[in-house]
Amino acid sequence: MSRLPKRKPGRRKSRPGRGALWIIAALFVLSGGSQLVQFGAWAREATGPAHETEAAKPEDDCIDDAGFMAMLADLKVREAKLVEQEGLLSDRRNALALAETRLEARLNDLVAAEEALSKTVAVADGAAEKDVGKLVALYENMKPKQAAPLFAEMDPNFAAGFLARMRPASAAAVMESLEPKTAYAISVLMAGRNAGAPRD
Repeated sequence: MSRLPKRKPGRRKSRPGRGALWIIAALFVLSGGSQLVQFGAWAREATGPAHETEAAKPEDDCIDDAGFMAMLADLKVREAKLVEQEGLLSDRRNALALAETRLEARLNDLVAAEEALSKTVAVADGAAEKDVGKLVALYENMKPKQAAPLFAEMDPNFAAGFLARMRPASAAAVMESLEPKTAYAISVLMAGRNAGAPRD
């Protein structure tokens, strides 16, 4: 039976598979590094134009100082005109409100004056009616020969108004005492007034 040679205690033999593993690992690292380099180049290409566009965009869209100042001056002029127009409109509104207040006050005064005038006219009409009634009663109580000269001096319209209010007998007695021409004129006026009266 043959004996195996004894190993020396201080040395170990290297395994043949370890070298291949190191080589494969190094290849993976190199491959990953090249991919990282390619990814970085791709990222620069992707982001580079955008940054350049963004950097160039304000310059393209930027308005020069002269144009901006002209636009600002135009806006200020328009603002001043609007403020002026608003002030004019406010003044007109205030003037219209004041005129409306004055007009309303005058209308109220006119209404009050009209009411007072109506009351005065009513009182005057009532007083005049009373006076006319008193005169009619007075003429009725007078003798026809005494009342006839008074009616002869009156305007025919006025005389016809009094005779129309008197009792028929008293009015007929006065008419008999008047001259025929005067009595005829008064009769015509009285007939014309009665012609417009409604008939049953």
